[in-house]
Amino acid sequence: MFTGVEESYTVQESDNIILKRELDGLLRYLHKVRSEIATIGNPADEDHGFESMGDQLDAIVNATANATNTIMGAMEKNDDVTDALRAKIDDPEMLLLLDQLNKNSGDVFEACSFQDITGQRISKVVKSITYVEERVNSLMNFWGPDELDKIEVKAAEKTEDEALLNGPQLDGQGLSQDDIDALFD
Repeated sequence: MFTGVEESYTVQESDNIILKRELDGLLRYLHKVRSEIATIGNPADEDHGFESMGDQLDAIVNATANATNTIMGAMEKNDDVTDALRAKIDDPEMLLLLDQLNKNSGDVFEACSFQDITGQRISKVVKSITYVEERVNSLMNFWGPDELDKIEVKAAEKTEDEALLNGPQLDGQGLSQDDIDALFD
């Protein structure tokens, strides 16, 4: 008669042990997640700041767009020079060389289309990063910035060379070319 009660108690006890173990594991995992979120929100190392990723990628898009525009502008000027030469040259061999220059110019224009595609892809990555950043910010608000500030965030150790690296800087940050030139005056 007591056998059923004892078995029930033993099953309930083992369920409690399993539940306690699972809750303990979940608690440890949540602590780890909270620590990781604190690291994202308050990086000990400025190079690992989550929020600057989008800015860095936007800077890449802008730099490649500017370089592409410069290349295409120079090629357009070369086309004008080629056209001017064509008007003054009658030699068939020279005209063939000018044709080759025009073909090369077309190849450069075609190759410059990489910038548009690259910009579109990077924009998708920026949107994904922004989405993750919004979710992380929600979690940070859930736990509260004061709680997250209590968590110690250790900077990753850097080699001597890594410690010297701090660029390229975003526009308006760091030294300007004028600042660097002034060092040599």
